[in-house]
Amino acid sequence: MLDPSLFGRLSFVPADPVHPPLPPGRHPMTLVDGRHAQLFVPEGLDAGVPVPLMVMFHGAGGFPEKVLPHLEPHARQRKFLVLAPHSLYPTWDIVIGGNGPDLQRLHQALAAVTSHYRIDAQRLAFAGFSDGASYALSLGITNGDIASHVIAFSGGFMSVFMQTGVPKVFVAHGLADEQLPIATSGRAHAAKLRAAGYDVQYVEFDGPHVIHAPVVERAVDFFLQ
Repeated sequence: MLDPSLFGRLSFVPADPVHPPLPPGRHPMTLVDGRHAQLFVPEGLDAGVPVPLMVMFHGAGGFPEKVLPHLEPHARQRKFLVLAPHSLYPTWDIVIGGNGPDLQRLHQALAAVTSHYRIDAQRLAFAGFSDGASYALSLGITNGDIASHVIAFSGGFMSVFMQTGVPKVFVAHGLADEQLPIATSGRAHAAKLRAAGYDVQYVEFDGPHVIHAPVVERAVDFFLQ
């Protein structure tokens, strides 16, 4: 029998926290191979209440510190955690040749976060921009029993070999996207997912291949509604 991780399946199961909550701010989550995920913790979390978690995957050539500023103000205001992993290579393993080290490192990062916090299972999102959005779509649909929401900002593709669970999906794409044309990416993704029975909120915005601030606000509302 083939290892389910080859198809993008996570074996992660949340456990009860064994460490105290972290102070507000950014915290490196030490992983193998020398690249760290970053966890942003807002002020004022209630230690006795399960907290929402958004996992945000950067675009090709990116890094956690590049995507965190788009979400930190919302996390402060709306009181949710943001985990920003760092791909081992310039982009995510699934883009290069298949699931592998990044999937393993994501598992480690999630385990590290849940060692400090009890996560709200109804508010755990896989989100991303560009190649990170492709990764979020692929992993989120494959692991819909873990991810309650999938958020894709200008994603290029989906690589899904098995569907598990029924996450809610938010897809946004720029009308003037010069890198990933909207007709063959955003619109195609939304149509394919709706045809497969998923609850999809689809947003088009007047702009190029960027993370668009008003769309991020809508995505956060979608995540926390």
